[in-house]
Amino acid sequence: MPKQLHFDLPVRTALGRDDFMVSPGNAVAVSLIESWANWPGGKLVLTGPPGAGKTHLTHVWAKLTGARIVSAGDLAGADIPDLASAAIAVEDVPQIADDTEAMTALFHLHNLALANGHALLMTGRGAPTHWGLGLPDLQSRVGGTPAAILELPDDALLAAVLAKLFADRQLKPRMDVIPYLALHMERSFDAARRMVAALDAESLSAQKPLTRVMAAKVLGRAAE
Repeated sequence: MPKQLHFDLPVRTALGRDDFMVSPGNAVAVSLIESWANWPGGKLVLTGPPGAGKTHLTHVWAKLTGARIVSAGDLAGADIPDLASAAIAVEDVPQIADDTEAMTALFHLHNLALANGHALLMTGRGAPTHWGLGLPDLQSRVGGTPAAILELPDDALLAAVLAKLFADRQLKPRMDVIPYLALHMERSFDAARRMVAALDAESLSAQKPLTRVMAAKVLGRAAE
């Protein structure tokens, strides 16, 4: 039998509004993102656990507003007046808690963007009052910003996320795979991402379709 060739196909991550399922755990956050023109003070913090959809909603907001998106870790040395000339989203703010240069840049960006009348979205894990930013003036401004919280998924949302992750990889699992995974796997977005990646690799290696038996095998391996 001729040896089959394996190709690492690119994963297409869908980040449009129609790709984001609204559930009780994220409905308030989605509503706040869509009503951005009414944010108190023109700013919002979007917070939640890893993989909860912060990046997805940030891209939805950027499309609505024409905003640019920048990682907090890239702010040191950035052209702050240029970034403050339009709506701006700053991702992963807690990661700069010990970076004085980046925190100073964010402090100036925060003040200048709002002074220019442009909306500011900041993202991170946990309550912004606990981000521990080493620049007190910045921490007070971030801590006083209204926050939208993305919660861990319920059954319906976890199943929808799994379906989206499979679709991003152009995979078509058997119909009973997603309900089985939603019932038995760890209830987190990170776990869903790891599980789909593991099933993709398993299916490619075995050259077999994604079945419930394969899902059980990969689940058991993850639990070891």
